[in-house]
Amino acid sequence: MSELLWSALALVLIFEGLLPLLAPTLWRRVFTDMLRLRDGQLRFFGLISIASGAVLWWWLN
Repeated sequence: MSELLWSALALVLIFEGLLPLLAPTLWRRVFTDMLRLRDGQLRFFGLISIASGAVLWWWLN
């Protein structure tokens, strides 16, 4: 189980690093736009992200 957690963390870091590596200007623009969102909007996107990940995990297992 611990190995699975570390593998998942490694994949998150890889995917998180792709956009700044390949398109830094776009990444900066996306990040700037995110700073303009209200707290409720950010929480909604966080909830959608968690729910999508949980459904995907359930589906794969």
